[in-house]
Amino acid sequence: MTVRRPLALASACLGLLAGLLVSAAPAAADVKVGVAVPRTGPYVAVGEQVLRGVEAAARDANAKGGINGEPIVLDVQDDSCDSNKAVAVANHYVNSGVRLVVGHVCSNASLAASEVYAAHGIVMITAASVAAKLTDRGLPTIFRVSGRDDDQAKLSAAILAERFRDRKIAILSDLSPASRALAAATKDNLNRIGVNEAMSTAFQPSDADAAALADRLKGAGIDVVYYGGDAQEMGRLVRISAERGFRPQWFGTSAIATSDFAKVAGPASNGVLMTFYLDPSRKPEAQGVVNAFKTNGIEADGSMIYGYAAMQALVEAGNFAHSTDPAAIAKALRHERFDLVLGPVGFDAKGDITAQGYVLYVWRDGNFTPAKSN
Repeated sequence: MTVRRPLALASACLGLLAGLLVSAAPAAADVKVGVAVPRTGPYVAVGEQVLRGVEAAARDANAKGGINGEPIVLDVQDDSCDSNKAVAVANHYVNSGVRLVVGHVCSNASLAASEVYAAHGIVMITAASVAAKLTDRGLPTIFRVSGRDDDQAKLSAAILAERFRDRKIAILSDLSPASRALAAATKDNLNRIGVNEAMSTAFQPSDADAAALADRLKGAGIDVVYYGGDAQEMGRLVRISAERGFRPQWFGTSAIATSDFAKVAGPASNGVLMTFYLDPSRKPEAQGVVNAFKTNGIEADGSMIYGYAAMQALVEAGNFAHSTDPAAIAKALRHERFDLVLGPVGFDAKGDITAQGYVLYVWRDGNFTPAKSN
């Protein structure tokens, strides 16, 4: 079912969250933008972050005339981070005349759907998908404002080698493609540096398996655990391990950059390290957006600002090109630089953003902040 969110031409700087968007059929002159996010499944929290950011950016844009003078109407679809559903969503956009898409969130969904978008000349820009393959294929209408998993793996390995070279390191993954890919890439980069892990294993997340794994890691004398799992799964493993008296240095990925991690892990989340994109909420360019969220009782954390940036990039490129045509917007994205909430940025030949990539964070009291360098 299509969820359309027409956007009122109201309020300066965001008009953020002043009320729920009211469903209505878009006028003929409106430009429809697809927003493909998980609204069911384990990644709902990240999907909500991205969606809130997109909605806010669209409200801001509509307050200034939309894209090339055309008001933006959002067509929000749930892909559940499932590849087959993502393809179905992509085909829905093809059939309904949507030519600009912000999405998807999970890399497997973006990889599957991007083939459809590229074949039909639809511009897709993701706020959260990190798989290197997404842009390495060189599809001309595919972009991202998030980082790449190969860059994340390199940073994770470098930190492990620098801080924990003489400690027993375990590298874990579950059965999800993203977890396996990040764990394998981090292991490979760590080994290239000359550091070998004490244990590398995959497991099926569940309460029983988490308990058994915690006992196994504790018995092996593991000091540091790198895990590429999502917020729910890592939160459960960290909590159960602490309950069983196993409290290593935990190290996660951008997949746990949501408050759900701390909610699941509880007090055991304190001190957990993770890699995530540069926090744009600290940048001067983002302060108006961040403050507008705060005014409405919302912390602009996780991928929220990146959702805003993805929508903002489409708007800026369309206004530069004086067009809502996807080919013109894709050309502008590839050849121009724009002042976004991420700062002045452009996109390279692959479609990757030129903004600074990953940095190290630490969890304290339910929030994550930049970690101090050694």
